[in-house]
Amino acid sequence: MEKLNREKTIGMYERMFLARKYEERIYFLFLEGSMPGTIHQSHGQEACAVGMLWDLGKDDYMTSTHRPASHCLAKGVSVESMMAEMFAKSSGCCEGKGGAMHTGDISVGAVPAIAIVGGGLPVAVGIGLSCKMRKTKNVVVCFFGDGASNEGSFHESMNAAAIWNLPVIFACENNLYGASTRIDMMVRVKHLSDRAAAYGMPGETVDGNDVFAVNEAALRAVERARNGKGPTMLELLTWRIGGHSRNDASGYRNKEEEAAWRVRDPLIICKDRIINEGLAAKDELAERESRIEERIEKAIEYAKGCPDPLPQDALKNVYWEGGK
Repeated sequence: MEKLNREKTIGMYERMFLARKYEERIYFLFLEGSMPGTIHQSHGQEACAVGMLWDLGKDDYMTSTHRPASHCLAKGVSVESMMAEMFAKSSGCCEGKGGAMHTGDISVGAVPAIAIVGGGLPVAVGIGLSCKMRKTKNVVVCFFGDGASNEGSFHESMNAAAIWNLPVIFACENNLYGASTRIDMMVRVKHLSDRAAAYGMPGETVDGNDVFAVNEAALRAVERARNGKGPTMLELLTWRIGGHSRNDASGYRNKEEEAAWRVRDPLIICKDRIINEGLAAKDELAERESRIEERIEKAIEYAKGCPDPLPQDALKNVYWEGGK
């Protein structure tokens, strides 16, 4: 087993812990009625986001889904601007216009999330084409779910990226359920990554709850893309702890299935390895966790005190016929 880098490993754990605690807090804030809108959470899938994005630069790009929180935080969107967005404040990362399903910050390469299932796929291909035409070394990581792999946009985007040899990494977060429908009721291939072969690109299935396995696969795919060798599809096997949305009690999943996945929690896997390999003691990790939780609480207070958008802000940064 490869020796781990202390700074990187603890950094990845902290980023996953930040995403987990952020989503836990906004869940209760939504239940309290403190926040408008709704949420589709990614807690349980943090290793996918952090493992895929940790080694990217700000000039690399990421497209997300209707579960963008972990992706955005992993790409470098500040928790303060994310929290302000949840409260629909003008200082939010999308100026209060996006809400939970449309967060992002292009200054760090996080394209504001697209909630349409499969909607981010063609956008990622367009960005990849731009990178190639401008002759940059930048890459695009495109997140999508198992349900999106049956959308026409998936097949069209995979084909386009392959024939144009674009620097796009297709990262399928396979949490086994498209809303409430299990994946084996929707497809007949053993692994979704098998579909990559139909488009002439490499495909690989990875333990999406092991941030180290995800990161190793990501590094290989990113290296291929940067070196002009084209796209890769990674299927990340993972599990969402909560339901499809905040109103979903997950009655379609049995308790045995849930128990088996809960022991595969990505934070537990990462934390255990850090301790077992002597990279940090429990007390040090507990102190780091406490600082992250304090930051989240401060972000909540900051967001509550931010100004609300003005009515005329609805016409800012949008195209409308007759606009100037």
